[in-house]
Amino acid sequence: MTDCLFCKIATGEIPCTKVYEDDTVFAFLDIHPVNIGHTLIIPKAHHVNLYETDDATLAHIMVVAKKLSIAVKSALNADGINIEMNNEPDAGQVIFHSHLHVIPRFKGDGFTHWHGARGYNEGEAHDVAQKIQGSL
Repeated sequence: MTDCLFCKIATGEIPCTKVYEDDTVFAFLDIHPVNIGHTLIIPKAHHVNLYETDDATLAHIMVVAKKLSIAVKSALNADGINIEMNNEPDAGQVIFHSHLHVIPRFKGDGFTHWHGARGYNEGEAHDVAQKIQGSL
């Protein structure tokens, strides 16, 4: 895709701070990191999001995510790692090229998560599970 920012980064058209590369994926430091060391892993082939990325590529991205998570945690003496992928605008996706975030976490870094306070009404969890199972 000729106008995709991440495609241009993967091909070297746009500079970045590369962390890792192989035949399938390219990883580089995010220019707007949540924390120092925040790394993005992208497939070299253009895929808009998780739904459009083939299973072999997704599996490889996760293998690389594990390798990079261990390296980032060790190199930066992080207290933990978040792995995140935003799919579609309402989920926070801004660049429409499939990508995974590897975010080092540090005690007291202020990066917050959803609180999960909604819960399920009586019988709702069962109904939701059945709907999901029916869509598989």
